[in-house]
Amino acid sequence: MPSTRMLFLCSIQSLNRACKQATKVVFLRSIRTYLEETNVQLGASYNIGQKATQKYNEGLKAAADFINADVSEIVIGPSTTQLFANLSQSFALCFPPSAEIIVSSIDHEANISSWVRLAKIRNLTLKWWTPSSSPSDLKLTAANLRPLLSDKTKLVTCTHTSNILGSIHDIRAIADEVHKVEGAMLCVDGVAFAPHREVNVEALGVDFYSFSWYKVYGPHIAALYASSSAQTHVSSLGHYFHTPATTLSTKLGLAASSYELVSTIPTLLSYFGSSASARKETWAAIAAHEETLQTILLDYLNSREDVTVYSERSADKALRVPVISFSVRGKSSSEIVEAVDGMSDFGIRWGHFYSKRLVDQLLVPGDEGVVRVSMRKK
Repeated sequence: MPSTRMLFLCSIQSLNRACKQATKVVFLRSIRTYLEETNVQLGASYNIGQKATQKYNEGLKAAADFINADVSEIVIGPSTTQLFANLSQSFALCFPPSAEIIVSSIDHEANISSWVRLAKIRNLTLKWWTPSSSPSDLKLTAANLRPLLSDKTKLVTCTHTSNILGSIHDIRAIADEVHKVEGAMLCVDGVAFAPHREVNVEALGVDFYSFSWYKVYGPHIAALYASSSAQTHVSSLGHYFHTPATTLSTKLGLAASSYELVSTIPTLLSYFGSSASARKETWAAIAAHEETLQTILLDYLNSREDVTVYSERSADKALRVPVISFSVRGKSSSEIVEAVDGMSDFGIRWGHFYSKRLVDQLLVPGDEGVVRVSMRKK
């Protein structure tokens, strides 16, 4: 299906970057060093205990710095799915029966199922935020959210970038619209955005934001941010004697963060630069490089009358990241992927990628879903 020339030009990247990133040797050494030298319980007064606590705290601080948050505003957990589940459970007694929750229908299930379950348990009103019925226009905006908001809205959830569509949503504008309703909060899934662009939670104006470190060259753990003001609505899930619970980690962590993996985060972040200016240069270079890659692929796909590219067809780096999904008339998605498997070492995939509601309801109903190509600067 893709021409030999197009595949060659894209060959400098793996084409399944939305899956786990290749881990560098230095990262593996960091894990080994922690396990060999400081693998003890945190908080002890003896020397090794102090070193272990220091390494963990340095990891937590680096994680907060990565998204411009305070350490008290983040928690590390095994996955974004688990962290959103913990967050929803903490809300269980905080929302009145009359409350309304607005949930984006184009999200990964991680940022859907917990809120659907919460609405069912608490008998809350659940509103679905579907930006359009057209597969070519599936962008979440403040304008298409506005009709769903009411004075009963307590929570709005959405994705920063769909892991199927790749379109970048204007989260700041959405946050401003949500906050026009007194007491309403915004919860954002940033998993598909964080590997491609810098995340600044303060600038975004979000109440909650989560992403997975394994998308950003790291281990299979995740981070959840909750602003200090939003945390007043978060009930602690921790032990009764952890009072007052003054940090998000105390409230939602449940001792679920792997110490040795958290301790690697400073090493991982060194890739992006040692200063704020260096990191900005790195992110700018990543965006420019990815724009080149997605231009090659999108130019080819858009030139074919038998190909449907879902949502954003432009390669403009301000509009999308290089997560591109499509289908081919007369061909099954698995057929396309297997053809590429047979002619190359490129890793692309077919399926719904845990955005099953989006794929089934708005794109390609059925078992095979879409073909997805996802690229990332190494």
